[in-house]
Amino acid sequence: MKNALQALRTHYDTSRALDQDPLVLAMGYPEPWDRELAAFVAAHLAYGRVAPMLRAIRSAMEPLGDWPAHRLRAWSEVEAERHLEEALPDWKWRFHTRRDLVAWILAWKRLDQESGLRGLEPHLLPGPELSADQALSRLVQRLRKELPPTHGLRFCLPDPLEGSACKRWRLFLRWMVRRGWPDLGQWTDYPPSSLVIPLDTHVARISRLLGLTSRTASDGRTAREITEALRELEPQDPLSYDFAISHLGILGDCNGVAEPVRCSGCALAGVCSGGYRSRSAR
Repeated sequence: MKNALQALRTHYDTSRALDQDPLVLAMGYPEPWDRELAAFVAAHLAYGRVAPMLRAIRSAMEPLGDWPAHRLRAWSEVEAERHLEEALPDWKWRFHTRRDLVAWILAWKRLDQESGLRGLEPHLLPGPELSADQALSRLVQRLRKELPPTHGLRFCLPDPLEGSACKRWRLFLRWMVRRGWPDLGQWTDYPPSSLVIPLDTHVARISRLLGLTSRTASDGRTAREITEALRELEPQDPLSYDFAISHLGILGDCNGVAEPVRCSGCALAGVCSGGYRSRSAR
């Protein structure tokens, strides 16, 4: 299994795959706080078809220019809201409206100011009496009270203590904390051991085919089960396989159906319960 996953990682840990990932948009900014703000926006808009999703994220960040955190910090909240509303009159991405986006960006501004211009890490840090999930839940519950109760914003605010997989929050945390390719690894106090895999439909389906989980629910328990299974293979960096596993599905190379041509070229063919080779061998 480990050899197969390493081969998969070799195949997908590439700039070609990264170009189809919202993380690439955050990586385009030179300064850490600009990358964090872009990552906060990108991770929470990371759903739906890749190409239009990337366009929506780019257009969402355009009014903030090449130094988005610097510009946002320079504006008052009233000025920021006015500039963003005027610059994005027709912006929309599936569940999210312009007002949802503006409220989300302003939430980062307020939290950043509260932390002494240290971004969101202080708000999400676990501690001796606070687990990582408890810290995330605390922030989510706060934002539920402070932000408008729209569908788009509630979509961004699942609570891990309510059983949610919190895929977009987990993605943001992976980007900010993990130091291996392709992640940003900017946060130095948040423990990498507290990261949980961002569970989407692709990761869930492929993980079941690999026997990393037998659960059918795409919830927090399943995400933790997959993370622990990967930790047995890669104790220091279990999420190192996440990018490759997810992009096997995102890029359309695995749809979960056994097909001779498609499956025979897959690095996981020998360990996948649903693959063509595995079926032929039974």
